[in-house]
Order: sequence, then structure tokens, then C-alpha cells
Amino acid sequence: MKALITGGAGFIGSHVCERLLNEGHEILCLDNFDPYYSPAIKRKNVKHLLHRNGFVLIKTDIRNKRELEKIFQTRSIDKIVHLAAKPGVRPSIQDPLSYEHVNIGGTLNLLELGKEYDIEHFIFGSSSSVYGINDKIPFSESDQVNPISHYAVSKRACELFCRAYSHLHNMSISCLRFFTVYGPRQRPEMAVHKFTRLIDQREEVPIYGDGSSKRDYTYITDIIDGVVKVLNKKFDFEIFNLGSSKTVELRYLISLIEENLGKKATIRRLPEQPGDVPITCADISKSKRLLHYDPKVSIEEGIRRFVEWYKEAE
Repeated sequence: MKALITGGAGFIGSHVCERLLNEGHEILCLDNFDPYYSPAIKRKNVKHLLHRNGFVLIKTDIRNKRELEKIFQTRSIDKIVHLAAKPGVRPSIQDPLSYEHVNIGGTLNLLELGKEYDIEHFIFGSSSSVYGINDKIPFSESDQVNPISHYAVSKRACELFCRAYSHLHNMSISCLRFFTVYGPRQRPEMAVHKFTRLIDQREEVPIYGDGSSKRDYTYITDIIDGVVKVLNKKFDFEIFNLGSSKTVELRYLISLIEENLGKKATIRRLPEQPGDVPITCADISKSKRLLHYDPKVSIEEGIRRFVEWYKEAE
């Protein structure tokens, strides 16, 4: 298989590239090295892959359709794993237009090229944020969604475009709703990485609200297992939750990081933030049934592994 991985130098993308290379596939890794966080981190994510056979890294932007078209004209591509996006719930509230341009516009460019070049399977990296505030726990793919941030709206809009392209152009498309992914190479501003760094450096840890919010934290290897299982199948159009299906309270998460670092957190309490949701929890029964998806890493084991990586990476 020859796969194009957009956002391939990012957190999830670099792990997808590594896993598929290890399984003998050819990888075209596309990334624009956006300065949302340090491009040096992303370059480090894929440095160990650069000299491996079957791996090609291309720097370009998914908003640039002309450059994308050159890639499709000159490279053989069987499947697309589209992970490139402008991330972040809170920043999206400050700058919604950039989320429209990157997340929606870039995805449309890739869908158009996928249609034109008869791609076998298009996998879109969506987000649990599309559910918004949902009274029904756990969240099921069949639930009505209610996104409450511009980031979440952009992801939901892309899902709808994916559905339309599948229906109108007979494209095989799968949308994956990721639930709070963490693990080695996690972006530095994401909760697990940020809290670990601040506690380790004995700086204040900002907590929005009373610490009772709950998230379905999912370890990176479980997410990558799900992505690969989707790649190995073919659907007309499906949406899949990829999560652990277990909720973890923020206060407990911090206690696990403290335990593994051997240091206590200094908490600074702040008001709840617009766009944040009180709980996320994935119903993974559909993913289990159709993909045989089976997450294995507990939050206790996952935090132990993450802190171990953090200490080695510092």
C-alpha cells in the first residue's frame, strides 16, 4: 500500500507513519510545519524515519491545491489518512476564519483530489469535540451532535463534506472521532504533556473549574491500532469512535502525574473556559463490532509510559 499521511510529522501522524512503515507500506508524509507549536518538535518526530526505505517527507500546505495536485500527478497514492488540521478549541474561538481556511478548505482540496485520482480509501481524522455537551453518556456515532466551538464545528463540517463526497462520487470514506489522545510526542500544550512539564518544573498548574471535568483519555498505541484497522477495511461511508470508553477525572489525572514524577502540583484555579465540555466518553461498540477495535492501555499504565518518555526526552 502507498499511503499519503497529511499532518504526518505531528503527534498522531508521526505514529501512523512509523506503524505503517514497520508493516512494509510506502509512506508519503505531508506536513507544512506550522508554527502553532515549534516546528523543531515535528521535525524531531520524524527524524528517525527520514532514511528509511519507503518514507518520503514533503513540506507543503493543504490549502495550496496547486502544490497538492503536483504531488498527486507525480506520486502513486492508494489511500489517504488526512490528519492535518489547525488544532485547539480555545484558539479557534479567537480566530475562527483560519480554522475554516485550514480545516475545511484544506479537507475539500484533498477530497477533490481523492475523487479525481480515484483514491481507494479516504480516512479523515475527526474529533470527539463534535459531540459538544451531550447528556447521553457514552457518546455514540448515532447521537445528534452539538459542537460548541469553532474547532468542533470545522470538524463536523468536514464530516458532512465527507458524507456528501462518498454519496455523490462513490468514494470510500471513514471518519474517525479521536477521544483525547495522549502519549509520547504529544503536543506540548495538551493537558497531559503541559501538566507533566509544569509539575516537573514546579510551576503552577492552571485548572479551569473545580477539577471535576472528565475525559476519555486514549493512549496513542490504541488510537494507531484503530487507524490501521480502518485502513485494512473498506466502507462506503462510516464514522467511528476511537477512545478508551473510560472517563478519568482531571484531579485523578493530576494525581497520577504527581505519583510518577514524585512531585506535588501547585494548582492555580481559573474560571471554566468557553467551548470546554464537562465530559467526554466514547461508545466504542460499533468500532468493536466492525473493526475489532480493542483498546488495551489503562490510564495508570499510559501515564507511567508517558512520564517515562518525558524524562528521557528532556
